[in-house]
Amino acid sequence: MKQNNKPEIHPLIRQRWSPRAFKNEMVAEEKLMAVLEAGRWAASAFNEQPWRFVIGRRGDDNYQHILSSLVEWNQTWAGKAPILILNLAKQTFTHNGKANVTASYDLGQAVANMVLEAIHQGLDAHQMSGFDAQKAAKVLHIDDDFLPVSVTALGYSGKPDDLPDDMAKMETKTRERKPIQNLFL
Repeated sequence: MKQNNKPEIHPLIRQRWSPRAFKNEMVAEEKLMAVLEAGRWAASAFNEQPWRFVIGRRGDDNYQHILSSLVEWNQTWAGKAPILILNLAKQTFTHNGKANVTASYDLGQAVANMVLEAIHQGLDAHQMSGFDAQKAAKVLHIDDDFLPVSVTALGYSGKPDDLPDDMAKMETKTRERKPIQNLFL
């Protein structure tokens, strides 16, 4: 069945968005583990599974280190999310030590799986590239073979009114996507 001449897709995909408003409520451990399990099942080159995650729960050292690596704009809202996850890609293959040029791509698939599972679990997630990867690696003592690629804020959806005015407006505006025909070269 089509809606508005659009192909029907799974509702979790259409529901996915990147909120900035999060409730002050911790994520249950079983929900967090389900989100991570979804990432574990992503496809990867040579089944390397090059993704690694540093989990920060509000109040612990990992959380503070990850938060401190975010650009100021992201710190403003992400500091309210109960979970911050630093997403890392192992840059070499385990079986031969050669460069894994698809490691970041594979990590992206894992994080996409995680975001969809988060929605399934009644959570929201916001992925960020606005952070200092070198600072994150330094303060979290990340091995040189692991590249910090992004950070994901995870939690329950909050109220846009709890955000600064400019961010609240962004939270409530209509989501837009390029027309599908614009995706082809």
